[in-house]
Amino acid sequence: MSYQEAVLYLEGLVNYEKISKYPYKLALNLERVRAFLALIKNPESALKFIHVAGSKGKGSICAFIAYILREAGFKTGLYTSPHLKDFRERIRILKPRAPRRDFEGMIPKGKLAGLVKGLKSRIDKFNRTSAYGPLSFFEVTTILAIQYFKEEKADFVVLETGLGGRLDATNAVYALISVISPISYEHMDKLGRTLKKIASEKAGIIKNNAVVICAPQEKEAMQVVEEKCKKESSKLIKINQNTYPGLKIKLIGKHQLMNAAVALTAVKALSGYGIKVGIDSIQRGLYNTLWPGRCEVVAHNPYVVLDGAQNSASAAALKRAVKENFKYKNLILVFGVSSDKDIKGISLELDSLADEVVLTKAQSPRAANPENLKKYFLNKNRKTYIAESVKSAKNIALKLAGKEDLILVTGSLFVVGEARKEKWKILT
Repeated sequence: MSYQEAVLYLEGLVNYEKISKYPYKLALNLERVRAFLALIKNPESALKFIHVAGSKGKGSICAFIAYILREAGFKTGLYTSPHLKDFRERIRILKPRAPRRDFEGMIPKGKLAGLVKGLKSRIDKFNRTSAYGPLSFFEVTTILAIQYFKEEKADFVVLETGLGGRLDATNAVYALISVISPISYEHMDKLGRTLKKIASEKAGIIKNNAVVICAPQEKEAMQVVEEKCKKESSKLIKINQNTYPGLKIKLIGKHQLMNAAVALTAVKALSGYGIKVGIDSIQRGLYNTLWPGRCEVVAHNPYVVLDGAQNSASAAALKRAVKENFKYKNLILVFGVSSDKDIKGISLELDSLADEVVLTKAQSPRAANPENLKKYFLNKNRKTYIAESVKSAKNIALKLAGKEDLILVTGSLFVVGEARKEKWKILT
């Protein structure tokens, strides 16, 4: 089996990342994942996990944790989603003393093909006969990652949840440390219409007698986390706004300093299991963390900034980061979003930031029609441009921008992923 054949096989499975509406509590089935892991002799039992859930910043927190552990000399598995350009970004191993680069340590193509080939017959049989229904794209990808990390003898594995937490495929493991990033309104048609219900889904990753690290939360969300920790007899460590002042990181934005503080606390909590990480490793890991697509500068004159903010809280953090870290004359907003997101909330946060607006969409069936986004941008004195592809949006934005301007591409990691493939240079 070739790498291309392996990816085609995975893409042939039901993929809820590409479906806007589906019955969340029926589509996601944790027992299905556990049943298949048992079938392949529970590879997760050989690994030490740090599990991260939340609404914003969870990917950055995962990256910070993984890079700290890497600097401390540990072979660290990192599982995140979605990918920006290459499927293999989802499954990575960060090794000590390996060269630092974007998405270092991606699973080799041949290794992925071998894993798919080795499991394909059992997956197909399971999908035909299981009382729990067929495994999805994300569930199989999670299983492949766990099997890979076991075969490679990873010292630690950092897992980012896909959606929610309670029913997410990543929740099939027992984690030494559970991390809850800031919880906000998202996927309300699936997770619930109240912050309390959303928090209940996220807090579903908290296991019995574990250690829980929690970022600052709204009162009702924190209450849910506290109650879950009490029920599970888990130790809760809360992060506040003043934790660890003076952290030095390369990622842009004050919200990333908070994410770094959460990651640092998670790593320090490993000492409860007899695993101690020195302050030098922590400082180097935080500073050397790379996490593309998050307030990432990909060009200058004009600035081109890419950020995958896809809920209103993340959009607000992005707006602050842009205002505080960049000087520019005009801001050209390139905006595309998935149809199941809080489009109104995200748009209202970004509307006042933009001098020009280019509305677009990713090549995804979940993408919202850019024509339908116009009503959320309220400045009638500003012209709004419509682009049917990210490439077309790039061309429009570059024609609008002067060398002292800033082009901000945001609204969806799918849009950002396509934007990262483009060359952002004004042709003279």
